[in-house]
Amino acid sequence: MFDFATFIPRAISQSIPLLLGSTGEIMTEKSGNLNLGTAGVMYVGGMCGVIGAFFYENSPGKMNGVLAVLIPLVCCLLGSLIMGLIYCFLTVTLRANQNVTGLALTTFGVGFGNFFGGSLIKISGAEVPSIILTNTSNFFRAKLPFADKFGWFGKVFLSYSFLAYAAIVIAILAGRTLKKTRTGLHLRAVGENPATADAAGINVIKYKYVATCLGSMIAGLGGLYYVMDYTNGIWSNDAFGDRGWLAIALVIFTLWNPVSSIFASILFGGLYILYIYIPTGTNLAFKELYKMLPYVVTIIVLIMTSLRNKRENQPPEALGLPYFREDR
Repeated sequence: MFDFATFIPRAISQSIPLLLGSTGEIMTEKSGNLNLGTAGVMYVGGMCGVIGAFFYENSPGKMNGVLAVLIPLVCCLLGSLIMGLIYCFLTVTLRANQNVTGLALTTFGVGFGNFFGGSLIKISGAEVPSIILTNTSNFFRAKLPFADKFGWFGKVFLSYSFLAYAAIVIAILAGRTLKKTRTGLHLRAVGENPATADAAGINVIKYKYVATCLGSMIAGLGGLYYVMDYTNGIWSNDAFGDRGWLAIALVIFTLWNPVSSIFASILFGGLYILYIYIPTGTNLAFKELYKMLPYVVTIIVLIMTSLRNKRENQPPEALGLPYFREDR
């Protein structure tokens, strides 16, 4: 019998990096910037958090819980912010091709993570090719103390770390900001028609920089969550897999709606691990087919939204296009 009480918490835990990555990318794309470097940003965010945690955990003295969380968190946000600034400088200021820049950042981010990950492994003298930060992870993975008292309800809804709940709050705030505030209206105007927004007195450059950098910081938290929570503080090179690309796929799946990403990311997280719970015997071909499900679902949704051809289902009109103020 399919064990939903075990499957749902694992699907939600799997979904948090996807949710943070997709929320950050939605914020970025709403400004008209197409950042295909989300995977690289998540790598850098996770690695920067690991660097901060590694040196604090190996410093003399007793670990402080607040600092054990705060140091990796700040390092992650700073590293992700730098990635966002690099992207903005190249694409907004220098008007470089956004697709090429994003792919370059992905390659750079993966290389950055693998290089410093390998360096820390050598420094630690570990016998296995991984960094283990169990003490720091225990602080990040701390759960609500009363969750076990509520049985299956506590296991399904109350058994997650603070970053998981923060990811949901961030997605809700992002959705409300985009739809209900003047700032969100200005941001959407920049993404749809930057020339008109500029003529209306909106600082297009500022909005692109702020939205992209903020989006990168949110996506970077996805990398930190994956290392400190999902893998119990264990960093292994090339362990992120395709989660960054799945986060970008979620943006299309949710039609650029951060609130919808909450439910869609859980669906994707469930589809991502479904092959573990469905018996396939020794037939590995079926397991590989089950792993394709998130991508198949994205393609189907893309086809359906294209056939409906409604404006609200389409990406920002100026997405991926450089803005030349002298052309308006």
